[in-house]
Amino acid sequence: MATLVGKPAPQFTTRAVTNGRIEETFSLDQFKEKSYVLLFFYPKDFTFVCPTELHAFQAALAEFKARGVEVVGASTDTAESHWGWQQVPKAHGGIKGVEYPIIADANKTVSSAYGVLSGEYKVDEEGNLQADNELIAYRGLFIIDKKGVVRHELVNDFPLGRSVEEALRIVDALQFFEKNGEVCPANWHKGEAALKPSFDGVADYLAKN
Repeated sequence: MATLVGKPAPQFTTRAVTNGRIEETFSLDQFKEKSYVLLFFYPKDFTFVCPTELHAFQAALAEFKARGVEVVGASTDTAESHWGWQQVPKAHGGIKGVEYPIIADANKTVSSAYGVLSGEYKVDEEGNLQADNELIAYRGLFIIDKKGVVRHELVNDFPLGRSVEEALRIVDALQFFEKNGEVCPANWHKGEAALKPSFDGVADYLAKN
């Protein structure tokens, strides 16, 4: 699937679990014109790398909130699975204490719309419906601005956990650009000098050479 960057984020309404409470109708529409959204997908509940990511986003939740960013998780598990996992303490591999919403994409339409679903359905020669891989989500991460447009996306394979610090850095860069109109070079961090988009220096060099 082609990148979603620069395009409206796919919309959906589905079940979710927020701080131990199941919501029957959850949508990103509630944040439009109000907040940025960091939407991240993970493969499965009750696994190994996934809880480290969910707890890492929880640990940084106040920093995201301070930047006006709502954090939303998602996997292809059911809402009941999410709820059950939230009852298990961190020391035992659970995600108890995670407060932000976790989408239950049980029918896999959200993961598919965002281009992070591993595997596809197909029909064999006898007309039987099959899947060419386990239909779960890769580790996709999307930063969506207040207008509902995707401004950043990252997709990792299953074994590769993401950097929450990098996600915060990207949010800072986006917000700095929106406020100042200056672009952020490689490895830029908040408080550092940025660049004014200009070819004047290059033009001067070419004119003299």
